[in-house]
Amino acid sequence: MKEFTSADDILDFAIDAEQQAVNFYTRLAKNAKTEDMREVFQQFAKEEIRHKTRLTSIKETRLFTLSKEKVADLKIGDYLVTVQVTDDMSYQDALIVAMKREKAAYKLYNNLAAKSPTDDLRKVFLSLAQEEAKHKLRFEVEYDEHILSEN
Repeated sequence: MKEFTSADDILDFAIDAEQQAVNFYTRLAKNAKTEDMREVFQQFAKEEIRHKTRLTSIKETRLFTLSKEKVADLKIGDYLVTVQVTDDMSYQDALIVAMKREKAAYKLYNNLAAKSPTDDLRKVFLSLAQEEAKHKLRFEVEYDEHILSEN
């Protein structure tokens, strides 16, 4: 992982990661085969935009709020094979990729929290990790309801 020399370095890195997530979900939405699938990925792109906006605001104001909510982990994505992102991927494959990306984002924010120079910034990244855990859970529930229940 990149070495950070300031809180702004960490926030800039996280803002860039959120933009990459926006681009990823926008691409999945654009290539979706069904309107339902398109809407799911557009919602996630919008949520990642909110994360980016939140991080930008924190960088500018140094103010934030922290949630104490616990998020369940169904661990469905932990046991699925990695699939390649393609323009014609199935809904199942898109959900697998999304679960794995959200898990990676969760780990990233936990790692950034561990490297944070201040307790306040550490709390920001732990809060963002929690948001990514929620995303993963939403994809796992969707996978359970629409893929596992069909098999």
